[in-house]
Amino acid sequence: MSLSCIVLGIGLFIITQATTSGFEKFFIRTILGTNGAIRIADKMQDTMGNMMAAGYDPGESSMVISNQENRKYIEGIEEPRLLINALKPFANVAAISQVVTGSVTAESSFKSEDAKVYGIELDDHIAVSDLENQIVDGDLGAYRVTPLGVIVGSQLARRLRLSPGDSLLLQTREQNRRYTVAAVFETGVADLDRERIYMHLGESRSLLKKTSGATFLQVGLIEPDRAPGDALLMSETLRYNAESWQHREKTWLDVFGALRISSAITVSVFTLIAGLAMFNTLAMIVMEKTKDIAILRSMGYTRDDVSQIFLWQALIVLMIGTVLGCLLGAGGTYAISHVPVRITGIFATDTFIVAWSIWHYVAAVITAIIMVMLASLVPAQRAARLEPGDVIRGTAQ
Repeated sequence: MSLSCIVLGIGLFIITQATTSGFEKFFIRTILGTNGAIRIADKMQDTMGNMMAAGYDPGESSMVISNQENRKYIEGIEEPRLLINALKPFANVAAISQVVTGSVTAESSFKSEDAKVYGIELDDHIAVSDLENQIVDGDLGAYRVTPLGVIVGSQLARRLRLSPGDSLLLQTREQNRRYTVAAVFETGVADLDRERIYMHLGESRSLLKKTSGATFLQVGLIEPDRAPGDALLMSETLRYNAESWQHREKTWLDVFGALRISSAITVSVFTLIAGLAMFNTLAMIVMEKTKDIAILRSMGYTRDDVSQIFLWQALIVLMIGTVLGCLLGAGGTYAISHVPVRITGIFATDTFIVAWSIWHYVAAVITAIIMVMLASLVPAQRAARLEPGDVIRGTAQ
């Protein structure tokens, strides 16, 4: 029982950590490939207030201070090119794309839907996103050579029954314009695929009556994990609000973290049972072998020698269980990675996503070692405390 539970505990621990970590990393790749590592928008302006100087009567002397708690934000970016040039010296910045957004009504020959246009310079945006690999119908070549071409989200295209080559009417409060669907993209994020339409930056300015400026800058980083520190430095240096992907997606990251911890706790029950089974087995052996222990002690075996005999029994079972458990975990992870499953919503995948990491195996083995060896210490120490004279007299405890 102990060996079986060790194998199951280690194997299932590895499998659950591989799947939860795999989905989390896939979600992160989807987010980075869609919204970038850092988004810069809205100029920051600290409000100013008066503070009376110490030692002076009211009205005689005061000083003006910056009040960051009531900081104001000026919507949009007035000079995107200047801001892009200021961002380029940051060592971790890989690419930057300026984006102009606005709400529209998208109308086909079948129905109309609320949507949001994203004006982009294609090459710049490809450098900070995964748009090139998200195209599921049509191609970007047609978009490049079509001034009035647009790239439509898959769910929006499905609702409007649009395919590449179809005509699409976009309406704002001021004007209506007709465009040609050049391609359809799918990020897997339902909210984005349902409302987002990409178009050429110049055309978006004309449609939305925004002759200059940008709504936000999407920044790609060489090392995305450093986004929080880079965002803080950019905010303090450039006086624009910079938001990292970790802050933007904090809710989902916390959910994945909680799932990883809860799954580890759940499958660790098997390892706990293995420890209890080992404790029970060794305790019974000690009770049955008291005379043998007395003989060993009388032959010169020390208490440590006797204790090590029982600990080695537990260790041998643990070693065999560890090897078999790691093999079970690797085999199970590989098998699950080929299980077909269709998931959409926060990302899109047709199979289970797994992450291969040596640390999953290390954590599983350490958990098993701690539980099994701690459970083995008590009966081993009890065996070591037995005295030959007590066994002969029948007073051994």
